[in-house]
Amino acid sequence: MATCKEKDVEHASYLENGTLDKPSVDAGALILELPENEKQRILRKVDWRLIPLLTFLYLVAFIDRSNIGNAKIAGLNSQLKLHGLQYNAAVTLFYVPYTLLEIPSNIVLKLMRPSRWITILLFSWGMVMTLMGLISSYSGLLAARWFLGVAEAGFFPAAAYLLTIWYKRYEYQRRFAIFYSMASMAGAFSGLLAYAIEKMDGVGGRAGWQWIFILEGLIPCICAFFMWKVLPDSPETATFLEKHEREFIVNRIAAETGSGQGRVTNSDKIGAKHIFAALKEWKVWALIPVFWGNTVAGYGFTATVPTVIEELGYTAANAQLLTIPIYVFAVILVLTFAYLSDKHQVRWLYIVLAYSISVAGYIAQLVIPHPRYPGITYGFLFPIAGGLYAGFSPMLSWAANNIAPSSKRAVGMALLISVGNMGAIAGSNVYLAREAPKYPTGFGTSFGFLCLGIIMAVILRLAYAKENKRRDRLVEELGGEQGVQTKYSEQELLDMGDRSPFFRYTL
Repeated sequence: MATCKEKDVEHASYLENGTLDKPSVDAGALILELPENEKQRILRKVDWRLIPLLTFLYLVAFIDRSNIGNAKIAGLNSQLKLHGLQYNAAVTLFYVPYTLLEIPSNIVLKLMRPSRWITILLFSWGMVMTLMGLISSYSGLLAARWFLGVAEAGFFPAAAYLLTIWYKRYEYQRRFAIFYSMASMAGAFSGLLAYAIEKMDGVGGRAGWQWIFILEGLIPCICAFFMWKVLPDSPETATFLEKHEREFIVNRIAAETGSGQGRVTNSDKIGAKHIFAALKEWKVWALIPVFWGNTVAGYGFTATVPTVIEELGYTAANAQLLTIPIYVFAVILVLTFAYLSDKHQVRWLYIVLAYSISVAGYIAQLVIPHPRYPGITYGFLFPIAGGLYAGFSPMLSWAANNIAPSSKRAVGMALLISVGNMGAIAGSNVYLAREAPKYPTGFGTSFGFLCLGIIMAVILRLAYAKENKRRDRLVEELGGEQGVQTKYSEQELLDMGDRSPFFRYTL
């Protein structure tokens, strides 16, 4: 066994002279000998460069897709003379190209530099949103929502995937939760911005709702001019890291299989085999009903909550402001659940707990005699939002943890998000204007899909546990780690990814 002094000399020599063209077990072991404070320093360096950028971009994206709810009560409906289900149709249309283009977008992401692709998306949706402030008809609104869906389609699956190539499986959710919590804060910021921008009503001959679109669209356009330069593409090419820091990040991720044995890779070149493997992956399709529990309830809630509050007897301006505490509460719950999920290294339990909180809120909304008790009705909007947002990050982290190699993960996560977001099409149409202020169809449908999500999460957890035990037996039958490595070459094990006998699923 090497002494501490020998290790220090070996480590210093490595940092000074060694560059790993290909991760290896020995190199990974050597990198892991870094002092703990040095490991944490490198991770903090990555955190401060990557997380704020992606978080800010998601905040901007979510504000731009959901500000139609704020524009509605700021005069959009009356000025464009919308009636019946026309508003619902405009909200829904966004999700048609949005869901269809997520998989192609992540394939492009693997073929070109992520920083370039995300910058293109950023500028595109900002331009569409700005031009949305110039529309004057219902047909113009539909066209703008369609192209906004086209432009925004690739960002969320790209960002969710990028985090997986930087962090280990039980570091991922805390970072993703900070990123995703901006979906919650977007509701708060959107309401606050809309409240302020609406005061510009009449400036330049344009209505307040038009200024909401114009000003909130200019932000991503401006950001696009520098984002391509500052957003890192991968640990292997990150210029803000030193050579030994890059090697540390690459090797620690490569050794993350869930069993302490074998390796995975994030350097694979995407090919048809990865695409088809992801498209037929059973665990992605099994997780989609869990995703629907979130999107059916969540997107309908986001687009409708300002109206729900307004119909409790509050003014339009106050309804905008009253959405803010709801989303702040949701952020607190998202971050709390993420910390606990990573700490206890379990995903399914926190999905079930979060969804159960939302179910309780929906039951209350269904039984409260609206609008007789506006305070109680408003209060029970908090658990709905909190549970919905808190349940999403462990659900997507579950998928990210259990798909390998990276090319398969990029397509698999995009597939999950794409088909899962089709639930938004249903969610955007279940809050019917004629049912205001009770919305039994909206609240009831959301309740039902959340219950389905809870059931599927439990089933998937049992399936993963069964498969992990099967692989434990398989390794024993092959004569342990050495037996597996005798039967399969290192490259075969890397290509197998999550099918490797060494890979263990997160529960």
